[in-house]
Amino acid sequence: MKGIRAYEVGGPSVLKYEEMPEPTPAAGEAVVSIRNIGVNYTDVSSRKGTNPPAAFPWTPGREASGEVIAVGEGVTEVAVGDRVAYAMHTGSYAEQQAVPAWLLVRIPDTMDFDLGAATLLQCMTAHFLVNDIIPLQAGQSALVHAGAGGMGLLLIQMLKRMGLHVYTTVSTDDKAALASNAGADDVILYTRQDFEEEIRRMTNGEGVKIIYDAVGATTFEKGLRILGRRGCMCLYGQAGGPVGQVDSAALRNGSLYLTRPSLGDFTATRPELLKRAEECLDWVQSGRVRLNVTLNLPLAEAAEAHRRLEGRETTGKILLTP
Repeated sequence: MKGIRAYEVGGPSVLKYEEMPEPTPAAGEAVVSIRNIGVNYTDVSSRKGTNPPAAFPWTPGREASGEVIAVGEGVTEVAVGDRVAYAMHTGSYAEQQAVPAWLLVRIPDTMDFDLGAATLLQCMTAHFLVNDIIPLQAGQSALVHAGAGGMGLLLIQMLKRMGLHVYTTVSTDDKAALASNAGADDVILYTRQDFEEEIRRMTNGEGVKIIYDAVGATTFEKGLRILGRRGCMCLYGQAGGPVGQVDSAALRNGSLYLTRPSLGDFTATRPELLKRAEECLDWVQSGRVRLNVTLNLPLAEAAEAHRRLEGRETTGKILLTP
């Protein structure tokens, strides 16, 4: 079969499209014939060495959809022929992958594979960020960085469903329009405006209840300064570079909270995974949450997908198709 491998960290060019051995399922695993693959910034972070792979050669990818074509000993969660999607298992940039069966989630027969591949990782991440970090109530305010990306658009929609006032930052007028259409109340163009000053002005100095920051180095310290009393900094990524050592004294002014959450800790058991995944799939299938799949490239062009994502040339969700 064909797939993507890297033999070192580096730029997009380290991703090689080449022949790979077909997988066979071990006990507790199922082999999925992959139809669509979700591209996420965590793939970029690993490829360039921010969160380097544990070993090489390395196949990127943490999300895909497809059909089960073989199962290993003891598998009861799925059967051959099931239409499934999964997240949080590395190696999906390939035509087939052996996956722990407990991670596989059946998708509705009426759902296209591309929508199935686009849903789980980002939608489940947005789901736990909005519902399980701190209690949020209608009328409170949130700041979402990178509001025109796949995660940003989902966070905006889910926060608005809960009745929060949503501020967001984007880089261009076109991205501002996307964030506004998703429901953002106030959009800040960080290329022209200082988001710290704008939030202070728009909140009359009170700050926001929670900040969702996947950027990191260039936004973190400013964000701490615009959190309201007992506000929460939710640092769930570091696309702009890692945050350095944090002085706990910075949290004292306002009794602030800081968390660095990961989806794996919020889908740690199969019941929790299924509850979160099935709710997300239902929301997407019913249209209560809209996914914006804006780019679908052949698997052979994975390097181009990374180049565009890393260069901030994309909005919404990116897919690869074997």
